Amino acid sequence: MRITMIGTGYVGLVSGACFADFGHHVTCVDKDAGKIEALRRGEIPIFEPGLDALVASNVKAKRLDFTTDLAAPVADADAVFIAVGTPSRRGDGHADLTYVYSAAREIAAALSGFTVVVTKSTVPVGTGDEVERLIREANPSADVVVASNPEFLREGAAIRDFKFPDRIVIGTADERGRKLLGDVYRPLSLNQGPLMFTARRTAELIKYAANAFLATKITFINEIADLSEKVGADVQEVARGIGLDNRIGSKFLHAGPGFGGSCFPKDTRALVKIAQDHDVQLRIVEAVLGVNDNRKRAMARKVSNAVGSLRGKTVAVLGLTFKPDTDDMREAPSIPLVTGLLDMGAKVRAHDPVGMEQAKKELPDIEYCDDPYECVRGADAMVIVTEWVQYRALDLDRIKAAMAQPVVIDLRNIYRADDMAAQGFVYESVGRAAEPRN
Repeated sequence: MRITMIGTGYVGLVSGACFADFGHHVTCVDKDAGKIEALRRGEIPIFEPGLDALVASNVKAKRLDFTTDLAAPVADADAVFIAVGTPSRRGDGHADLTYVYSAAREIAAALSGFTVVVTKSTVPVGTGDEVERLIREANPSADVVVASNPEFLREGAAIRDFKFPDRIVIGTADERGRKLLGDVYRPLSLNQGPLMFTARRTAELIKYAANAFLATKITFINEIADLSEKVGADVQEVARGIGLDNRIGSKFLHAGPGFGGSCFPKDTRALVKIAQDHDVQLRIVEAVLGVNDNRKRAMARKVSNAVGSLRGKTVAVLGLTFKPDTDDMREAPSIPLVTGLLDMGAKVRAHDPVGMEQAKKELPDIEYCDDPYECVRGADAMVIVTEWVQYRALDLDRIKAAMAQPVVIDLRNIYRADDMAAQGFVYESVGRAAEPRN
């Protein structure tokens, strides 16, 4: 199969490299000439474990290439995937479809022969209808099927998620489109990847509904964490106790500072706007957004409660990205946390294994350190924000000796309260009763 991927962002680059690894010939297209030149040199613009090696091996095998020229690869393609950004429109939360519609118009002008055009970007219900209208308006003679194929990739585990998916959702009622996309994903039949064919609008809604439900689980357990602290329960044991129920499951029941990233905040807001446009009120999803925003802001107060007045104090923040194994800072809980600490008069030092360059764009007014031990030197408190594996086995004796005050606020519950108390730390976590202070 010859596949053209429009967009070399997170979804486009991972999907393109994985399709090439299946044996297809993939051309990734982007308007950013600098990014294309960097990709040709083997420079990957995002941090995703294993992606650099996957891209390099498929470029070497001549199954994967990069270009700024859309026309030629679209004309040759069996399938064209639209994987451009759909950010929230500033101010109203609707998904901005400017890039999707622009890609559709350019694709229309270049089509030659039967082609399936696939929206892989996360788009509101009905976007595929408009993409099809734009293509047929621009090229009435085009032999084209427009389908939806939403992605379900987790940052930090995207390659495995692509190759060993829980499900592959394909939205089209056209038999030729179903057959061609079935052939595109045929290599996954060896892994028994469940292929789900459905209507295009249903496929578009599946993506938003899935992310909203996962965001709801996170927000639910965070509220239970607040209750656990008040009544003297342990939220981790509560989560395990309910997660063992097969109807609930244990995933996304980890209490913390709130969800962030490129998907959950954007997609839950967009789903609310879609519902409002159709005179439907999604009260649960609206509440999820409100609770999550409040929770992020509350984390700075949690630090202040542990330390006392923060004016003139130094706070060491470990972890800046919204989750481990990515450099993504979009809607990261660290941003409102650090902003809140600065507003309270604290001096903030920070460390992150891979995210500091991206973080400097969002948080320019703090000090960045090359390792966690430098970060905590002379600090009045250490706050663990992102559960990087590097922070799970810190030399606690060295940490304590370096700090001005042995105060640890663990927003990811990666340490045991009794162990930290035995080490002589004042330790605060999330959803667990506070230990007596020494």
